[in-house]
Amino acid sequence: MLVCLRPLHPTRSFGRSQNKKQQKWPTSTNGLLYTLRGPGEHSARYKYRGAANRARRGTQTTADIANRSFFAAACCLALSLALELGPALPASGISSNNLLFLEAWRAVDKAYVDKTFNGVTWFKYREDTVKRTPMDSTEQTYDAIRKMLAKLDDPFTRFLEPEKYASLTDSTMSANVTGVGIEMAYLKDDIGNEIPVIVSPVPGGPADMGGVLPMDTIVAVDGSSVKGFSLYEVADVLQGPPNSKVVLTLERATGMNQENILGTTKINVTLVRQTYLIVPVQAKLCEPAPGTVRRIFYIRLSTFNLISGEKVKEALQLGLREGADAYLLDLRSNSGGLFPGALEIAKYFMNNGTIVYISDSDGVRDVFEANGTALVPDSPLTILVDKGTASASEVLAGALHDNGRARVLGETTFGKGLIQTVVPLSDGSAVSVTVARYQTPSGASINKVGIKPDGPLPSASSDANIGSSVELPGTSEAFCSIVSSNPELYAKLFS
Repeated sequence: MLVCLRPLHPTRSFGRSQNKKQQKWPTSTNGLLYTLRGPGEHSARYKYRGAANRARRGTQTTADIANRSFFAAACCLALSLALELGPALPASGISSNNLLFLEAWRAVDKAYVDKTFNGVTWFKYREDTVKRTPMDSTEQTYDAIRKMLAKLDDPFTRFLEPEKYASLTDSTMSANVTGVGIEMAYLKDDIGNEIPVIVSPVPGGPADMGGVLPMDTIVAVDGSSVKGFSLYEVADVLQGPPNSKVVLTLERATGMNQENILGTTKINVTLVRQTYLIVPVQAKLCEPAPGTVRRIFYIRLSTFNLISGEKVKEALQLGLREGADAYLLDLRSNSGGLFPGALEIAKYFMNNGTIVYISDSDGVRDVFEANGTALVPDSPLTILVDKGTASASEVLAGALHDNGRARVLGETTFGKGLIQTVVPLSDGSAVSVTVARYQTPSGASINKVGIKPDGPLPSASSDANIGSSVELPGTSEAFCSIVSSNPELYAKLFS
């Protein structure tokens, strides 16, 4: 069966990858590998080696590379789907809906990180399903795919209907997003139940403005319990038209003891769904406090999208022109995004060393390294993190920390270290498949562990209330205002 894949968008090569073994992962359109943090977000990086090599030589344009890699990746995936479906099935009994199911099955078979498939005999499951499961309609076929993926017990390996896949790709291309502005994941409670938890509210979005906090768990939406819902079923009930209201019932920790929750309380938060602009970078040179001379250049990075890397580069160039003495990278409540952005930004701060390892069930598959192109390789650098720092943000923080390039302050990060690839299917739908895990340069796993900081977030005195302390704010103007009135803060951040 020949499958035609459509390109999502062109991309750049983001650095040298050293293969430890021959790759087994299939590439999606344009040779991109996607990492999903939750509904509506993903990460991309090159897996098409020839295009990446040509890009490093600087002889190809982005469009040339994307077009060539797309054609090759499409041909390879089409061929694999046509020729490698495993033991032959009787052609006379195969319908177009069966073939769509087999496309989804093969995407998992080729790429899934757990080759035990959660204890499922994968070939037998395929044969039994095709023979015994009715697939007379598109919806029946979609249900069969969903049930198959549910066998893996992996909330990030999931089916995307055509409209959801289109929404996913549109959200990557646009800085404007409609919704309540939260990023979600799953945590397990004391008895093993999975509960949807907020990784972070999107800065400036409705949830952020409404007081929603990282690590709030979602109990109900509009009064209806979400117990037993998948991550994406929760996302579905949160969706709605702009300017419509939705009530979230949240459970919030009221106290912590050595990272154990001492108590919780339930609150209701009414949010208005809005279309909001995601501005990935804020940057400002902070004037020194009285009696000091060192100037901090503050960079707030709220997400990793298509323009994050370029905007951070512009910010660093501005800091160099303005004579910054030190740099502070604020990754608090940054729940991740496009994985290549983490690689690109890490290279702005370090000339040498490993950025991240990519591993699967067979061990390390890829090693990404710095390439001697840093803009600020030596200036003092501190990174701020919290419980809402996740995925690509953890990759960046882990790379700079493990290489001794940056000090990390704040809270232990969220711990989302899985990678998904999105494989388009022939009818416009797609499957998102977990294919690998991140490891920091020290070899530590990120998933469910996170990045442990070097120390807590320092407090600063408030101008408004002499003698009181305030948490460091997360906007450039407010942060610089605190810095300029606290002579001792530079030492706390960069000692």
